[in-house]
Order: sequence, then C-alpha cells, then structure tokens
Amino acid sequence: MKIGILTHHYINNFGAFLQAYSLQKAVEELCPDDEVYIIDYVNRKHFVINVGGWFRFYREKENFLNWIQKIKVPFTFAKARKKYMNLTKICYDARNIEKLNLDYIIIGSDEVWNYKETKGNAKVKFGVGLEKEELVAYAPSVGQTIDMNVPEYVKNGILKFKAVSARDLLTEELIKKIRKENVYRVLDPTFLIKVPTEPVENVKKPYILFYYCDGLDFKEKEKIFKYAYKNGMNVYGAGECDKNYTDITVNLTPFQWVWMFKNANYVVTGTFHGAVFSILNRRQFACYLTNKSRIEKVGSLLKEFGLEKKQTNGQALDIIDKMQESIDYNKIENAIKIKYLKSKKFLKDNIN
Repeated sequence: MKIGILTHHYINNFGAFLQAYSLQKAVEELCPDDEVYIIDYVNRKHFVINVGGWFRFYREKENFLNWIQKIKVPFTFAKARKKYMNLTKICYDARNIEKLNLDYIIIGSDEVWNYKETKGNAKVKFGVGLEKEELVAYAPSVGQTIDMNVPEYVKNGILKFKAVSARDLLTEELIKKIRKENVYRVLDPTFLIKVPTEPVENVKKPYILFYYCDGLDFKEKEKIFKYAYKNGMNVYGAGECDKNYTDITVNLTPFQWVWMFKNANYVVTGTFHGAVFSILNRRQFACYLTNKSRIEKVGSLLKEFGLEKKQTNGQALDIIDKMQESIDYNKIENAIKIKYLKSKKFLKDNIN
C-alpha cells in the first residue's frame, strides 16, 4: 500500500517541518510494511513569500552578522527536507498528485484547512481534484476563525473524506457543522514520536529562550534581558534574530531548534509549536500571544492541558512571573498518554 501525507512541509518554519516529519514517522511505525511518502506539493506563491521573508533586513533588531546567518536558513531547511523526508516527485496541482497512484492520502497537520489564508490556501488540501485515493484528515487546523459563509469547496471537500479529526476546538466545530457527527480531537503529530535533537555548539547555559513573540515591546524585552543577566543567565532566540541576544542562533536545523528548547531554563514564546516543545521538554514557559490566529490555536492547546495561566499580558514582570510558575508535568503527561493512544487509534483504524 502507498500512503502519502499532504501538508505544509515546504515552509521554512520549524513547527511546519517537525509536524510533517513526525507524522511521517508515526505512520511508518503503524504501517511498517507499507510505503509512506510526504507529497512534495508546493504552492508556488506561498513558497516564494515564505523564502522572501528570510531575506528581509530589520534594522531595528538585526545587524549584518545576524542577517548573513538568517539568509542561510532556507538552504538549511532544504537540506533537512532532502535528508529526513521521504519525498515524492514535486507536485504543483491535483493532477500531479493523482499520477503518484497513492492508495491513501493523509491531509494534515498544521493550518492546512485555513481557507481564509490567501497566501497558503490550496483547494487540493480539501481533496479538490483528488478522486482515486482514500482521504483521511489528521489534526488539520482552520487557523483563527470560522466564517459563517463557508465556501462550497470546503464543505464538499470535508464531506468526501473517509475520516476526519481536528487539532483544535475551532476546527472541531467546523467539521461538526458540516459532517453532523462527533469529531476526534487528536494530538499534533510531534506528540506521537520522540523527536530527535542535535546539539548547538557554543551555547552558554543557563539561558532564557525566546521564540517569536511578535509585537512584544522592546522595552519590556530589554527588562527581561536585564533580569536574565542579573541572575547569571544568557538569552537566545530559537532560530530568530535579535542583536541583543547573547549570540546568534538563527541558522539552526529543525533538530537543533528542538535541542534549544530541551536545554533552556525558561522559554518565552508566541507560537503553537513553541508551546508544544516547551511542554514536551518539561520547560517552565510563558506565552505572549498577539495576533488572533495564535490566540485561538495556542490558547486552545493551553486550555487542553490546563495551562491557560501561562498566557501573559506582555509586561516584563508578568512574563517573568508566568514563566517561573511551576507546572505539574506528571499530570500533563498522564493526559498526553490518553490522547496519544486515542490519536494513534484514529490513524490505525482509518489507514487499512
């Protein structure tokens, strides 16, 4: 049997890479006698915009050395995809995918069902044009909101799937509305395997790790830097630039990025996978969420594990307090075990 995974694997983003890699590995474990591929589908517009973002120079927070390291990132991701992903031939549309002669296509995880996203939205991820294969949706997300006026291709697409699951509450609500049935809430694929790590040289411990806190006021961030240095800690960014960090750690492989989380004393993040890898590595952390999409999807994750109090208002004192609040990880890991079994069962029951 030939199984293909259709997701946002081509984006130069750590979470996007790791969820695709993790789903591939999880399916390989469940189906050891089958061929498992990541469909090398590329939305040209989305790809160009994503790559272009890494070449911008932000004068207020970057210097030339930061920028030189940053523009290497797309090439680092390209090498990682080639090395760690079992990719098909490159596909630009449904017709190319149909020629792969797959038996099953698993669509997900990540925001593959964000139909309001103008850059990365692709009808093929709702099954449009895919007629020969059995379709299964694993942990898709609609992103920030559900329109009352859901496009017809979204409704018709979701109805044609053999089985569907959801990563978050908003996606669950959309599926219930369309399919009129109960929906499996499943874990992000990164919870399904033990994600490997690669060490990062010359990182000085202990340290506070930042990962994409868009909109965090620089004066508040500067107060956290002062707090860290006063208490004998360094400050790094996980694959992001700021000339005020202890050192440059922007050009990381995805598994080096995981290592940065695993070895941090504290984490301050504004993203879904930043929170996921804080939880997976039992870190003390705080979440600063600004845009609506992140408030919805990260908020849903935190609520799922009783961590709503980890959201911060962006004031330095509040961030420091929230990241130091203790977490009962034994309780959280028990919850993860239950959801893990349910998530693996969904895949096993629907790919056969």
